[in-house]
Amino acid sequence: MNIVYNSDRYYVIEYPRYRGFELVNKCSQRGTFFQGAVAEKFCKSMNGAIGEDPSCEHLDEFLAGFGTSIDFSTTVH
Repeated sequence: MNIVYNSDRYYVIEYPRYRGFELVNKCSQRGTFFQGAVAEKFCKSMNGAIGEDPSCEHLDEFLAGFGTSIDFSTTVH
């Protein structure tokens, strides 16, 4: 497990063994898990966003675009 990103609003953790990424919105206490080809696409998109502007504001805005995907409660997690 590797912490990829951590801000006041979001965190992203990579699980290399499972070829996956966990994305959690700290404010709503909800998250999701991407695995396989979807995780690879997410990783490429995240790296692209970092390449554009590595600021927390920009990355939080990028991650906010996944709002409809963030569907499980972290209290269950």
